[in-house]
Formats: sequence, C-alpha cells, structure tokens
Amino acid sequence: MTWSFQLYSARNFQPWDKVLKLLGQVGYKQVEGFGGVYADPQGLKAELDKNGLTMPTGHFSLDMLENDFTGAERIAKTLGMKVIICPHIAADLRPSDAAGWRGFGERLARVGETAKAAGYEFAWHNHDFEFKPLADGSVPQDHILEVAPDIGWEMDVAWVIRGGADPMPWIDRYGRRIVAVHVKDIARQGEGLDEDGWSDVGHGTVDWKGLMQAFGNKSAARFYVMEQDNPNDIERFARRSFDTVSHL
Repeated sequence: MTWSFQLYSARNFQPWDKVLKLLGQVGYKQVEGFGGVYADPQGLKAELDKNGLTMPTGHFSLDMLENDFTGAERIAKTLGMKVIICPHIAADLRPSDAAGWRGFGERLARVGETAKAAGYEFAWHNHDFEFKPLADGSVPQDHILEVAPDIGWEMDVAWVIRGGADPMPWIDRYGRRIVAVHVKDIARQGEGLDEDGWSDVGHGTVDWKGLMQAFGNKSAARFYVMEQDNPNDIERFARRSFDTVSHL
C-alpha cells in the first residue's frame, strides 16, 4: 500500500521544503496538493523529486476548474497528477433543495468531461453538508453522484460521519465510484479540543481497520490520503498516523 498525505494538513507548518522532507523521512511516497502550494509548480516538483514524493492527486477550486481549466491543467501536468479533485463549495453558494444540488452536479459533470478530454480523472471530495437531509428527505451527495455518473468520488470518511451518515452503506452503493479516500480520524469525547475535534489516525473513534477492508473489497480506491484539518503538531500527526496505517 502506498500512502499519501494531504498538504492542507501542514499549511500552518511552513516552509514547504521542510514539510516535504519530513514526509519523505516518515515514509510517505505521495502527497496531495491544494491551492496553497501551486504558486511555483516547477519548484514544487523539484522538492517532491528531492524527497522521493509524487503528487498523483490534487485539489482545485470549482471556480478555477470552470473558468481557467487551462491553468489547472498546466499545474496538474507539471506536477504529474492523474486525478483532479474539486474539494468544496462555500456555504453561501450551496443549493438549498434537490433541484439546486442536481444543477450543481451537472456543473461537476461538465468539468469532468473537460478533464477527461484532457486525459485526467475527475472527482468530487465531500464534507459533512452533502449528507444533511434536505426538506424532501433526500441528501445532496446522492443528487451529485446521480446526475454526474461519470465523475469519481474522493470519500472523506470522517466528514461523512460528522454529517450523520454511516460510511459503510455509501461504500456499498458507490464503491466503484470511489477513486480516493481521505484517511482521517475523529477524536474521542473530551479529546482533540484544540484540534477541532480531529485525531491522529488510529487514535480516535473511526474503525479504520474495518473501513480499509471494505475499501479493498468494494471500492475502486487507489489513493489513500492522510489528513487532519487542524493538527497542533504536524510531525506527531504524520508519524503516528503513518504508523497506524502501516499496521492495518
């Protein structure tokens, strides 16, 4: 198994050259990019190479993907990406009903067509809001995936749980759409209070042993990406999480 690391987790622990050196030393072979690291793609690629790392997946804003796909493609090509991922939609831009979410899914489908034509896979990354029931009882994630049948899904398991859902039925239903997984953990009651309630992987409440078995048997996931949205010690998070998954 090759383990990746979402660089967003380390955004508060600069500079990037030291972060990448740490990740290479710990044993990671891949990292996942986000908007904060793309200012100098060639320089970043050199640092990745220096530390034995690759960047097969990367996050790009929907605005960039819809309005400057050429720019996103240039970054992706320089860094050697295979999968382009849209990670989020701001709260004030989120639809409020099923029709709105289906329209949003159609937008993602169009981006997916553009990405495919350029030689890339395209996927949507979830948070918790996609699993909050709408007035009619349906949930946004179903609408997104139904109207965009050709896009993939990067499942952020901990956000699924925080959204009030059980990840297992979603893996059963959409497993062949899941191309990547965010490996994230939720702190136990009373812990992680200064880390937004997140935990190092394997030190929280998420059943990663069972989930990894499910992903292996029922999904198309090829990339497993460690993430913690607000760690207070990046080296501790990187090392303890890597140690956990290395023994799964």
